[in-house]
Amino acid sequence: MVQYRKDGAQRALALANRGPIRFDSKGNLEPEILEGYSRCGFYIFEGVLGTDELDDIERDVADMLARAPITKGARVDSRGRPALGVHCKAPNINWVKPLSDPIGGTDRSHGRHPARMIELEPPAEAPEHIVQLILGSLQFSDACLRLYGHPQLLAVAAAINGEDFTPFNEAVWIKHPGLGGSVAWHQDGWTHWESPDLDEGTHGFNFMAQLYGCTPANGLWVVPGSHRKGRADIKAMMKRAGSDRLEEAVPVVCAPGDVAICNRQAIHGSFANTSADVRVTINFGFHRRKSVLGVTSGGVHNAIAVYDAERIRERSRLIVYGIDARRQRFPDEAPYIYQPFAGREMEHRWTPEAKASLQDYNALDLGI
Repeated sequence: MVQYRKDGAQRALALANRGPIRFDSKGNLEPEILEGYSRCGFYIFEGVLGTDELDDIERDVADMLARAPITKGARVDSRGRPALGVHCKAPNINWVKPLSDPIGGTDRSHGRHPARMIELEPPAEAPEHIVQLILGSLQFSDACLRLYGHPQLLAVAAAINGEDFTPFNEAVWIKHPGLGGSVAWHQDGWTHWESPDLDEGTHGFNFMAQLYGCTPANGLWVVPGSHRKGRADIKAMMKRAGSDRLEEAVPVVCAPGDVAICNRQAIHGSFANTSADVRVTINFGFHRRKSVLGVTSGGVHNAIAVYDAERIRERSRLIVYGIDARRQRFPDEAPYIYQPFAGREMEHRWTPEAKASLQDYNALDLGI
């Protein structure tokens, strides 16, 4: 495994798919970035988040973990307070047994994780379960909401998915050192694989902002170019490899403040975190509007429903709230103008009342 990580890191650094976010004189995303993302299925934007923003996120993540249920199924935190999300109906906290793979080889999530990763024996003192994922994170963290309104990242989303891009979902991933579970190899999309209009961007993408950075030992791994090849036979790929170490995969290696973008159709996964380094990833994704409008979907992130124009607009208001929350925290930045709400920004100011309205907003997530 040590050699596999080393070899993967060397292949990753040779891909020429990393650097700062850059726009040309007309405000268009530099073609080299679009080419690198299209070729590899992922790109690493370096140095996007500054110290102040990272500090804000760190405080909020620490607060969310402190407010999490004291154990799986509990309704109070370690201080006896009502636990994070206890009043929510939509899913919010996912637990995992240390160093385990809870989904691989099961029918969960539309069977997207067809083969199990190697599961390791946790330390004797390990808890029975640990928090690995916090869903609907924008209702729990103002810092995550402000990141959601980042003008350069939203401009990237528009360059890839069009100015009428729509939300997917948001989450915080925590890979605890020496305990974090694995996520079996998978491709995220499930609705459009048989569509005659399928192309490399049909199922959208995720941004992954790194609080502490990530390494080959605790980070995501991706099979470059796999987003262009349709639905893969992942079980056969693992059989050829003779283990869960896909020979084609490379790690997403980031410094603190870097933001990776990963195509949801790319084959990706992560190994159990046996390292001494924690990974905290602030995750948020976007779709093309035409990929979600009129689609009947759900069943992974929320109930099955029709994604009509009203639902899309209601869910998209989070983008405008994020933009205004960021404007209040970073007034020297030029705010992004989200075209579906252009001219109506005053109706979506970030206030205590607006924050209260976000409870269970993720019940309207647009999963495809």
